[in-house]
Amino acid sequence: MKLAKLCDEAGLACAGDALVTGFAIDNRKVAPGTVFGAFQGLQVNGEDFIPAAIEAGAIAVVARPEARVDGAIHIADAMPRRAFATLAARFFTPVPDHIVAVTGTNGKTSTVEMTRQIWRMAGHRAASIGTLGVTTPDESVSTGLTTPDIVTFLANLSGLAREGVTHVAYEASSHGLAQFRNEGVPVMAAGFTNFSRDHLDYHAAMEDYFAAKMRLFDEVISPDATAVVWMGAEASEWNARVVDHAQQRGLKVMTVGEAGETIRLTGREPTQLGQSLTIEHDGTSRTFNLPLIGAYQVSNALTAAGLALTTGIDASQVWDAVARLQPVRGRLERAAIAPSDAPIYVDYAHTPDALEAAIAALRPHVSGRLITVFGAGGDRDHGKRAPMGAAAAKASDLVIVTDDNPRGEDPADIRRQVLEGAPQAREIGGRREAIHAAVAEAGAQDIVLIAGKGHETGQIIGSGDNMRVLPFDDVEVARECVGEIAKGDA
Repeated sequence: MKLAKLCDEAGLACAGDALVTGFAIDNRKVAPGTVFGAFQGLQVNGEDFIPAAIEAGAIAVVARPEARVDGAIHIADAMPRRAFATLAARFFTPVPDHIVAVTGTNGKTSTVEMTRQIWRMAGHRAASIGTLGVTTPDESVSTGLTTPDIVTFLANLSGLAREGVTHVAYEASSHGLAQFRNEGVPVMAAGFTNFSRDHLDYHAAMEDYFAAKMRLFDEVISPDATAVVWMGAEASEWNARVVDHAQQRGLKVMTVGEAGETIRLTGREPTQLGQSLTIEHDGTSRTFNLPLIGAYQVSNALTAAGLALTTGIDASQVWDAVARLQPVRGRLERAAIAPSDAPIYVDYAHTPDALEAAIAALRPHVSGRLITVFGAGGDRDHGKRAPMGAAAAKASDLVIVTDDNPRGEDPADIRRQVLEGAPQAREIGGRREAIHAAVAEAGAQDIVLIAGKGHETGQIIGSGDNMRVLPFDDVEVARECVGEIAKGDA
């Protein structure tokens, strides 16, 4: 497509008959005919790479008006990330007909994956995009970010459409929303799970963090879209404010949960392998088994059900599919059984609220002790470390504080800050050693929870040029520890 036509469709001012061959925000990926996006970041200023991009063949550069662009068309905009996204969205076509997004502090990954599962069981070719990667009807490909960069995101959507995928659910992170990484495509519904402290190393305060999330409802989704909002028994102020945002935009609103008006949860009873749910929807009461444990999994499943309903899936198909949902990788995933017969679970919980929710999910199934192993990531929000320790100590019988992804910080300093909230906890720095100790100590009536890394398969040590990613998978390590302990007992 010609550059002038793209600009005209995007409502941007530029001229030129040059043929656009692609888009890039990394100058090393520029080829002749590329439109280059040069943005100022926290650590790197993309404007410094404009000359290199032009030398590599960039025909146009989207950048601030103050940026210097010599030898290519300068598409100047005070908000270059948004302008670049708007332009790129006109290039990467087609996209799937049914696109929904999910935001919130916790539960995004599970909710988009559950939505994908419901669509698949209803007979549609469906995909999800998020922390786990791009999950298609045929395979999963890791992208490494909850919300990939705008070029990758749009290219993925277009590629999925060309492969016959008609339904896509994606995670909308606060970083992605703040940086315009998921713009320009028609989004017919958006889900909101919950809101609590996280990412305050990036956002100045909770209000800034919330404002980033609200871009999804205020600007990103289509004007005639539906907002699906979880409303628990004690609906939080934040969730109520999401409803206000949706109503002010003129969106349709679907509330879900104990205080929900569209899908009301009226009963929940733990079972041996999950929980029995009773819901009211469309004037009908239904009772069915959800094969997942934990109250927060109910939140994720019912929010996913709401999103599926907004895309036209028949209610009977939706509830039949919810009763057959499969666990999501690294989300209360049962990794192994200890030699003592104690089950070992792995969960991605890395905030105080998420850790509390994971522990609460397991508590009804514990007749002995709940042993929790966790740490906190380095170079991230320091303020949540002690509250994470407090959350674990409050509801666990034994807490082992270990390393997570220390990155550029001293692991001992991170553990010390976590232990301020859990002074009676045991400290074992090596994560493998900590997991081994928990599994070895677990009795027949105990449950072990390994929290913080979930689906991750590496441990990040160091930062910058000194960063290393060491192979480490909590699930695999737990299984290896089980084998080692079993051999020792033999």
